[in-house]
Amino acid sequence: MLKPEKKIKKEKKNIPEKLFYKIGEVSRITEVEPYVLRYWESEFPFLKPRKSRSGQRLYVKKDIETIFEIKRLLYEERYTIEGVKKKFMEPHLKVVEIEERPEDQTQSAQQRLEHVKRRLREIIQSM
Repeated sequence: MLKPEKKIKKEKKNIPEKLFYKIGEVSRITEVEPYVLRYWESEFPFLKPRKSRSGQRLYVKKDIETIFEIKRLLYEERYTIEGVKKKFMEPHLKVVEIEERPEDQTQSAQQRLEHVKRRLREIIQSM
């Protein structure tokens, strides 16, 4: 029998190649209910999917990988919500990297700087 950790790593490879994923797709891929995903967004500042003009959540592949890691830490490693927050602040698990998303290519340097400042404030507040 496979260990649960191996199962999650195997699931990560089964993420379809797309630019964006809606919450229902992410729920099916990760086997996490949509209401849990929305709750995790409120608890983990590093899990912030974009929103479409109509307000739908748009996740990217990196978000799904982060969800798999949160799921593993909570359900397999038995971390608390606070424990997961601290774990993600460790240097080897930083999710603070600035992703180049398609809409970022048209942003001005000032807008990008403002985005980085907001993310840094979120990170500091979560400590």
